[in-house]
Amino acid sequence: MSATKNNFKKILITIGIIVIVNVAGHFVFKRFDLTADKRYTLSQTSLNIVADVKEPLYIDVFLEGNFPGEFKKLQTETQQLLEEFKSNNSNIIFQFVNPLEKEEEKDSIMQSFIQRGLTPVNVTVNDKGQQTQEVVFPWAIATCGNRSVKVPLLKNMMGASTAEKVVSSVQHLEYAFANAINTVEKAKQRKVAVIQGNGELPDALMADFIKSVRDNYYIGPFTLDSVAKSPVASLKYLKKYDLAIIAKPTEAFSDEEKQVLDQFVINGGKTLWLVDQVNMEMDSLYNQSGSNLAFPSDLNLNDMFFKYGIRIRPDLIFDLQNTPIALASGGQGSATQYTQYPWFYSPLIYPTFKNNPIVSNLDGIKFQFTSPIEPLNNAIDKTILLQSSQYSRLVGTPVEVNLKMASERPDQKDFVGTGNYPVAVLLEGKFHSVYENRVLPFKDSTFKTSGKEGKMIVISDGDVIRNQLDKNFQPLELGYDKWTNNLYANKEFMMNCVNYLLDDNGLINIRSKEVNLPILDKEKVYATYTQSQVITVAVPLVILLLFGVAFTFLRKRKYST
Repeated sequence: MSATKNNFKKILITIGIIVIVNVAGHFVFKRFDLTADKRYTLSQTSLNIVADVKEPLYIDVFLEGNFPGEFKKLQTETQQLLEEFKSNNSNIIFQFVNPLEKEEEKDSIMQSFIQRGLTPVNVTVNDKGQQTQEVVFPWAIATCGNRSVKVPLLKNMMGASTAEKVVSSVQHLEYAFANAINTVEKAKQRKVAVIQGNGELPDALMADFIKSVRDNYYIGPFTLDSVAKSPVASLKYLKKYDLAIIAKPTEAFSDEEKQVLDQFVINGGKTLWLVDQVNMEMDSLYNQSGSNLAFPSDLNLNDMFFKYGIRIRPDLIFDLQNTPIALASGGQGSATQYTQYPWFYSPLIYPTFKNNPIVSNLDGIKFQFTSPIEPLNNAIDKTILLQSSQYSRLVGTPVEVNLKMASERPDQKDFVGTGNYPVAVLLEGKFHSVYENRVLPFKDSTFKTSGKEGKMIVISDGDVIRNQLDKNFQPLELGYDKWTNNLYANKEFMMNCVNYLLDDNGLINIRSKEVNLPILDKEKVYATYTQSQVITVAVPLVILLLFGVAFTFLRKRKYST
C-alpha cells in the first residue's frame, strides 16, 4: 500500500511540474537556435522593424501544394522564419495558401496572378526517372491596412539548378520579408530626385526602376534647366531631397549646374551616377553597314569626379565573359530567324567582392559599352563594387564598332596581364568641393568647401538602369532582355544601391547574412536508393522492435516472481 501511495505521489508531482512549466511557458517565451549558421536568429534590424508593427499585418504565402523537394525546403525555411517573426510580435499573422487548389478555377486564378506580377515557375519533378510538370507560385503578399507589397521568394539565377536557386533564395528571405514589413508598415520619408535637363534617360526607359523605388521612397523629377535662371533657388530646392540620380546624361553640364550638384553633395546629399564616358549605342549599329564610330563623350564632369577621387577613362571594356545579342540570320517562310552571338562590348559582370551588402548574393549584371573607373588617391574611402572579368581588355577610342565582330573569335594572347577593371565604385567620406579655391560660377552665401559625411556610387554605364519596351511600348522588367529571354540582376543591384545610400536603419546589411543549406546529391541518392530506404526506414523500425521485445522480456522477468 505504501508503494502505491508513493507512486501516486510521484504522478501528482510530475503532473504539477508539467502544469507549472506550461503556465510559465505561456508568459515566458524562448527559442533556441542550434543551427551552425544561426539562420533562425533574426538580426537586430529585423527585430526593430518587427517591434514597430502596431496593427495586424497579414502575410499570405503561396508555397502550398504538390511540388518538388527543393520547394518543400523553401516552404519549410519560409515558415520557420515567419514563425520567428510572429514569436516576436503577435500582430504578424501568416498563412500558407494553395492558389491552384480548385481545379475549375485554375486558369482564371493563374491569369489574375500573372496580371498582378506574380509570375509562376514551371518546375520538373523527377521521381526515379519519371518526370512531371508542376506550377509553383514562389511569392508572398504582405498587407497592412490598405497597403500591400509583393515578396519574391525565389531568386532567378541564370544557369543555376533549382536547388542552387533555393539555397540563394533562403539567404534572401529575411531581407525580403523585413523589407516588405518595413514598406507596408512605415510611411515614406526619404525623397529621391531623378535629375533631368542634360539628355538623361526618359522616364519610359527607367519606368520599372522608378516604380520599384516608389514602393519605399518619394521619387520625382528635378530639372536642372531652372539653374540658368535661378541657381540659388534651384540649389535650395534640391537640398530637400536625400538622393539624386543622374542616369545616362548625353549633354554637357554647365558650371552653374555642376555647382548645384557639387553643393548638394557637400551638404550630405547622396548621389547615384550612371555615366557613359564613350558615346556608343546598340541602336546606332542597326544600319546597312552594321557599324558606327565610338568616341569619347565630353560631359564636363571630369574635374568633379577627379576631385571626389575617381577618373572614368574614355575606353571601352572588351570582355570574353559577356551577354549575347540576337541577330537576324535569314528567314524561313515569313518568320525571321534570330541567332544569338556573344557580344564582347556587353560584359556580364558577377560580383567578386561579396562581403559588401550591395552586391552580396547577386547574380550576373548586364553592362553595355562600359568604361573602366580608376580610383585616385585622396581621403575618400573607395569600395569597388563590380569589376570586369579577368578575361577582359581595354579598347581605346575613337574606334569603329561593327556587328561582324560578334562572329569573330579573339586571340587569347590579347588578354594576358589584363582584366579586372572597376565599373562600379562606392565613395564615402567628407567630400571637398570641386570649386574649392576657385571662382564660383554663381554667388552663393551658403557655399561650403567641405561639409557633412556623404556617399555616392559611380557606375560607368548608363544602360544598367535602362529597361526595354515591349511591342506596345510598355516597359519590361529591368534586367530582362526580350531578344534573348534572359533575366539579369540589374534591378536588384540598382535597388541595393538606392537602399544602401538611403538606408538609415541597417536594412541593407541583412543581405550579407550567409545561410548554408546542405543539398542532396540526387545521382548518389538514385544509385543507393534501396540502401537509403533501409537505413532511414527499416533500421529504425528494427531498433524499435528490438527495444520493445527487450523491454517486455525484462518486465516479465521482474514481475514474474
